[in-house]
Amino acid sequence: MDFGMKNRLSNIINPKTGKTVMLAVDHGYFQGPTTGLKDLRKTVTPLLPLTDCLFITRGMLRTSIDPRSATPICLRVSGGPSVLGELSNEDITTSIEEAIRLNASGVGMSIFVGSKNEDRTISNLGRLVNEAERYGIPVLAITAVGREMVRDARYLSLACRIAAEIGAHFVKTYYCEDFYKIAEGCPVPIVMAGGKKIPERDALQMTFNAIKEGASGVDMGRNIFQSDNPVGMVKAIRAIVHKGASVDEAFEIYSKNKLSSQVVTE
Repeated sequence: MDFGMKNRLSNIINPKTGKTVMLAVDHGYFQGPTTGLKDLRKTVTPLLPLTDCLFITRGMLRTSIDPRSATPICLRVSGGPSVLGELSNEDITTSIEEAIRLNASGVGMSIFVGSKNEDRTISNLGRLVNEAERYGIPVLAITAVGREMVRDARYLSLACRIAAEIGAHFVKTYYCEDFYKIAEGCPVPIVMAGGKKIPERDALQMTFNAIKEGASGVDMGRNIFQSDNPVGMVKAIRAIVHKGASVDEAFEIYSKNKLSSQVVTE
């Protein structure tokens, strides 16, 4: 791994802790104006200083993020189908040259292991790694799950290992029972996907479990921006990821921030 690659990856994964808190706001590329992201600029602006990296599409980066922001960008570069179509029918939609113009620290795309278009998405990953490595840009592979896929350790271990074998520099996957088995079989850093919105304490517990079992951080979206207190939630997640806080300690951070926010608004 050359200097440029290491340097960009250190923008995403904090070298002091070896961990990252990424904020995923790319949902609109197939879901449209998702709850919490209808006004992406309003939602994301107060969260940017508290995140290590923003995972976003080029369209929303151009229109909704202040270019003076110091938060590193990981750019989603795959897409194609909407939530109404075949989700695995993705292609690479954004060039490496565009990622460079947008000063991205990394690029990311989905692979759909076990789905209809498995072979094409994995081949797309290989092509993206080839292109990105010419310019020292790390690639995030996302183990997307189709409607019929089961999120268990056996399946996700398969998907993560394939992503690493093809050349992904880090991998995003879901938390599940025996998550440590996934981490043990994947030689590159794993960040946990937050998935659907769940109660705040449950999301913090899931984060704690993932870090304990070998995750290098999270790339969380709905469990932050759909929270009743997104700022408090991201502060709580940071405490777990970077400071080793317990679930109780993190939930207290979230609760105190929520209370103080209510006092201010009242």
